[in-house]
Amino acid sequence: MLLHSYNISIICSLSPSPNHGSQSTSIKNPHTYLKFRTSHMQNLRYLKTIGIINPETTPHKNPSPETIAHLLSTVNFLKSRGFSEPDFPRLAFLCPMLFSATFDPAQVEPVFEFLYSDVGASLEESCSLVLRCPGLLESNVEFCLVPTLVYLKSLGLEKLNLPTTLNAHLLNTRVEKLEEKVMFLQSVGFSYEESARVCARLPAIFGYSIEHNLRPKLEFLVREMERSIEEVKDFPQYFGFSLSRRIAPRHFHLKDRNVKIKLNRMLLWSDNRFYAKYK
Repeated sequence: MLLHSYNISIICSLSPSPNHGSQSTSIKNPHTYLKFRTSHMQNLRYLKTIGIINPETTPHKNPSPETIAHLLSTVNFLKSRGFSEPDFPRLAFLCPMLFSATFDPAQVEPVFEFLYSDVGASLEESCSLVLRCPGLLESNVEFCLVPTLVYLKSLGLEKLNLPTTLNAHLLNTRVEKLEEKVMFLQSVGFSYEESARVCARLPAIFGYSIEHNLRPKLEFLVREMERSIEEVKDFPQYFGFSLSRRIAPRHFHLKDRNVKIKLNRMLLWSDNRFYAKYK
């Protein structure tokens, strides 16, 4: 339970009453002082419990009461956006600026508005997207997030509000980075429209390395397997399979038996089904 409201009430009780002279404010009341200190320590323990303050912080390095109040205010703001206490350790670790002394909720409010209004994410979906990629909160909405969303939609990607790790990171990827994959596909014989369809059907392609994934697989397909890239246009999921553990072993297994089948049948079947069928 948050304790900052209790803390504030104690601070208010220390304020001078209009019915008392100035001398009353200088009198030290041990009981009142103890209550304030207890409240401060409870707030401190709470913030340590939810992972915002390092539990191993030594007493002389603990934040000031003012900083504690600021952190509690941030916690309340994030809770109002749907986050719960188990979420805070991840947020604090991956997005420490949220819990800095200079953080202002106004800095990230546009991101939540973008997720709700532009992406179409619910409160729960927005939280999940942020937890999967806290870097979203540090991105500029106008110059980064909106252009990326527009570009992804232009390629045909849908349901970007679904809180998957892939969607979260796609939304936080700059357009220039996304364009690299489309331009690569065009360079090996795909039209722009075909490249867009491949990306829409296999959005994970944006996370694949061109030199260590896409190019070697295409070269193996054309040179070793003697297949056409037209097959990849029909079955872009080809890029999602391991070259060394799935594609090459199954190709050579079929080649040894002088068998040739469609790319999707070669790769989609489980090992048991595939090797039982082609003994």
